[in-house]
Amino acid sequence: MTGKLFIVAAPSGAGKSTLVNALLAREPGISLSISHTTRAPRPGDVDGVQYHFVDRATFEKMVARGEFLEHADVFGNYYGTSRSAVEPILGAGRDVLLEIDWQGAAQVRRAMPECVSIFILPPSRAELERRLRARATDSEATIEKRLAASREEIAHAGEFDCIVVNDDFEEAVARLQAIVHAARAGRPLPGERHRALIERLLD
Repeated sequence: MTGKLFIVAAPSGAGKSTLVNALLAREPGISLSISHTTRAPRPGDVDGVQYHFVDRATFEKMVARGEFLEHADVFGNYYGTSRSAVEPILGAGRDVLLEIDWQGAAQVRRAMPECVSIFILPPSRAELERRLRARATDSEATIEKRLAASREEIAHAGEFDCIVVNDDFEEAVARLQAIVHAARAGRPLPGERHRALIERLLD
């Protein structure tokens, strides 16, 4: 039996990585796919743990050889998911989670339409900005760039199978677990679309 492929995307600052880590801790049957990137490691980053860090020339050769299931240019750096990091695990019957952006998610949905895609929303623009500033890893210019880009990212939320609002953390993790359990059981996925919130976030 083939495993399930889950995609989680969000604008920067929505809390995607923290939610994904909590989900993986509670659902040990899911493997996190480690993406390749050309961005420089941040303090504390370990090659092969957060990302596989490669230079642009190496990344571009991998693209030319068709090694990526998806790839995108995000804020001037390449990010991509290699096929070899996903397909063998799914084939062995284990679930895989991709933590990627909306561009990559669109590519994966085209290549593997049976995947389950989830978009994480912040509860407000003010909270999104607060979380970005609280990380204290980005310059003011980078924060402004991420805030501006968040509108385009959120505009694609409706393309995803499920939307989860990261307001109350425990509740958001529980919603992610409910989506995973429904997908595994072949039940309808939770379908709350949060249209009013999306309109406010795009305003």
